[in-house]
Amino acid sequence: MYPVIKLKPGKEESLLRHHPWVFSGAVASLPENLEEGDYVVVTDSKGQTLGVGHYQIGSITVRILEFGVDAISDDFYFKRLSNAADLRLTLGLCRPDNDCFRLVHGEGDFLPGLVVDIYGDTAVMQAHSPGMHFERNTIAEALTRLPQINIRNVYYKSETTLPFKARLDPHNDYLIGGFDGNVATENGLQFNIDWLKGQKTGFFVDQRENRALLEKFAKGREVLNMFCYTGGFSVYAMRGGALSVDSVDSSAKAAALTDANIALNFPDDPRHTTHAVDAFKYLADMPKDRYDLIILDPPAFAKHRSALKNGLIGYRKLNAKAFEKIRPGGILFTFSCSQVVSREAFRLAVFSAAAKSGRKVRVLHQLTQPADHPFDISHPEGEYLKGLILYVE
Repeated sequence: MYPVIKLKPGKEESLLRHHPWVFSGAVASLPENLEEGDYVVVTDSKGQTLGVGHYQIGSITVRILEFGVDAISDDFYFKRLSNAADLRLTLGLCRPDNDCFRLVHGEGDFLPGLVVDIYGDTAVMQAHSPGMHFERNTIAEALTRLPQINIRNVYYKSETTLPFKARLDPHNDYLIGGFDGNVATENGLQFNIDWLKGQKTGFFVDQRENRALLEKFAKGREVLNMFCYTGGFSVYAMRGGALSVDSVDSSAKAAALTDANIALNFPDDPRHTTHAVDAFKYLADMPKDRYDLIILDPPAFAKHRSALKNGLIGYRKLNAKAFEKIRPGGILFTFSCSQVVSREAFRLAVFSAAAKSGRKVRVLHQLTQPADHPFDISHPEGEYLKGLILYVE
């Protein structure tokens, strides 16, 4: 029997709507000797069972794994992973020309605190909660048993994603298998994936569909890919028939990875140039009307609510400079991956920048994360990526 956490009167409403987080302010009392990552049963103030989840210290006290039960089954993780794999098959992501995608998107796949990305036959796993950290070996073993996907290697990469105060001392390493190549295929294009030292799990799979959309706009255009990281948008622009592509990132390592990915798909192609310089400085110094297709995909400007105001200022300044510099008739792809920045706030920041520039700007598309990054309708916080495609006269 798991320890029981009882809620204060009236604090069960969100759980009855199947929102998976129990906040510390809703808790009436905690059992003695609870350890981070322990399984707990959550009840209402009258003792009625609401669900089972992982306990942790912090503003989110429990992440619910299953509602209406007082224990999870032995095959819980395998079933949840198999359901996630079935969805990816339904989405048509497991194809000979596409073997990289997100298999588990935390709460969106009813596995709060867990992220799993697939690159070929390697799964890269990240735990965002102590509970998922302690279950990492069980999850890894279940991944290799999935009949829908052939996973031979499981790499655990959670040194920077787990709560610091939990003092779990995680180590990035292979839980199963080992390194046997790092080239994955996305929509027929090949990419070197650096899951050992790269950002996140090594590649931003959440921009797959937006990259494919960019390809359709690239023909005959001079393209600037800001904050290029691995050069994903640049590779698609090249295949789309861009006249030239400049990739900019302040990281020399990212620039080298971009060059490697361009060479993998378009060896010795003179249309591409990489610039390992500060993106804001490059944008400020570049000639006006140099580019007629610009991609702005910066890192999160606001990772916490305390940084929201400055983050929105950053988005306004960045987009204002792009509006100032882009050629008439140009296309601007602009994004925010900051979860605390709402879709409405991001739009307002971009629209304010457009108004300040004095340019006529039309919205062609409103963009979001792809279907392998689903969010539960009971957990709207799972929607984080937002973007716009703009036509600038």
